[in-house]
Amino acid sequence: MKTSSSFKPAALAALFTTSFALVSFTGGCASTPTQESAGEYVDDSSITVRVKAAFVKDPVVKAIDVTVETFKGVVQLSGFVNTSAEKAQAGVLAARVKGVTSVKNDIVVK
Repeated sequence: MKTSSSFKPAALAALFTTSFALVSFTGGCASTPTQESAGEYVDDSSITVRVKAAFVKDPVVKAIDVTVETFKGVVQLSGFVNTSAEKAQAGVLAARVKGVTSVKNDIVVK
């Protein structure tokens, strides 16, 4: 099969443009100190769900009163609870979740 000579430059230009766009796009997926990569975002979302599920299963922690946020494996707890035991238990439960690197327990006891 013969290809026309005008097709080759156009094909090369399209290939170059596509390659450049792909490299530019994937470079934007990298993690920075203040921004997560797509994979880290998915991992952190999963951690948040597992921490909240642990709270729901626990008889001490009132899950509805505690907010959970995760960034690069660090879980931040906030909200209000009635006792210091409830605050401590929330921190322990969060720390036990797979993937958690540390817990910032900013829960306030009423």
